Amino acid sequence: MTDWAGRTAVEIAAAVRAKEATPREVVADHLARIERLDGGIGAFRVVRAEAAPAEADELAARPDLAELPLAGVPVAVKDNLAVRGESMRVGSAATPDTPAGDDHVTVARLRAAGAVVVGLTNVPELCVFGTTEGVHGTARNPWDTSRTAGGSSGGSAAAVAAGMVPLALGNDGMGSLRIPAANCGLVTLKPGHGVVPAGIGEGDWFGMSENGPLATTVADLRLMLSVLAAADMAPPEEPGAAEAAGALRIAVSARSPLAGVRVSAPYAGAARDAAGVLMRAGHQVRRAEPPYPLSLSVTSLTHWTAGTAVDAAGLDGRLLTRRTRVHAAIGRRFVNRVRDGAAREGLRRRLEPFFAEYDVLLTPALARRSPRSGPWHERGWLRNVLANTNYSPMTPPWNLTGWPAMAVPFGTLPSGAPAAVQLVGRPGSEGKLLRVAEQLESLRPWHRTAPLED
Repeated sequence: MTDWAGRTAVEIAAAVRAKEATPREVVADHLARIERLDGGIGAFRVVRAEAAPAEADELAARPDLAELPLAGVPVAVKDNLAVRGESMRVGSAATPDTPAGDDHVTVARLRAAGAVVVGLTNVPELCVFGTTEGVHGTARNPWDTSRTAGGSSGGSAAAVAAGMVPLALGNDGMGSLRIPAANCGLVTLKPGHGVVPAGIGEGDWFGMSENGPLATTVADLRLMLSVLAAADMAPPEEPGAAEAAGALRIAVSARSPLAGVRVSAPYAGAARDAAGVLMRAGHQVRRAEPPYPLSLSVTSLTHWTAGTAVDAAGLDGRLLTRRTRVHAAIGRRFVNRVRDGAAREGLRRRLEPFFAEYDVLLTPALARRSPRSGPWHERGWLRNVLANTNYSPMTPPWNLTGWPAMAVPFGTLPSGAPAAVQLVGRPGSEGKLLRVAEQLESLRPWHRTAPLED
């Protein structure tokens, strides 16, 4: 008897289309794994233990089942995107416990493609921080449960890394896909602006937030991204993974974009090692530093806090945690300043010449391993901001520019958990980044899921 939990989305969909497995069998195996493991991981706020099997049966009766790209694939959805019939709490006690009447457009696209939503995943309150804990649960890294999974798509990343689902939906406003993916040994892509429908919170954090997939293989990532973008993201017909990217001009930089933050040796080493792999594969790889402005830290903080201020407006502040209230209060004074987009446009103009010279920027994905798991939502605002900034300074510039960026597992930390690198490209380069990620996967394969004991 086949256990479908732990298999790739590509394998599952192919089996369901060929009637080698039923959607109910696949969903049941994943729900059983969630029941066994999630008590120690905390990935899910809601597990759809009754609704998901019923929806799997409805899917099995569809006349187009044999044509669906995600036929029978279980997915998890971040709890800031509407799932019909479920409440959307966004990690907060201040949000209404009211079932959504309709799916978010990205959820609707996944369902139309044959996916089955098995649960909604934990997030930090209002998806503000790079650690995931709060009144609805704490998401831990399946590779090291003493550490946070990261945030804000922490529950989604933990669910995939634990093999509880092959794919999960998350989003990224300052690194919220790439940070937990890097912590949990997953591959993800924050698409460039406009590639995937957004509609996140109250205005997408001024257009900085993007929805995207979390997966264990680049093939699975491509598959889900194709569905979310309603566009073909399949690789070109070329000789093989090692040749698929062509000869690219790749810049490698291990320097933090935010002044005063140091990148630890394991993450800097991962970027250098990945550069060596790509150079030996035939790319033109050079050490080069993007011209980050000294003001980038301030620009990041003002946009980060202002986005929270907009999302918190209209909620009962007495029900928000103190760190969120402070973050929103600081941000209110910056809302008008950041709304016109002048700072983001200035950053794009400053970085465009660099990306005219280079096709891809390769950096560490993080500066250091994630903080210890704990009640960060009960700790002070400054302590949270410093913890976030010191371990995840590499991601914010690419939300400010709106350009595509990936996290790709590469190497191992001294603890045995995965390390990761970041790939960044100019607008429209999602396919190019995916092909480079495929090369890294082919030449330095990673362990797909954490070695958990059932």
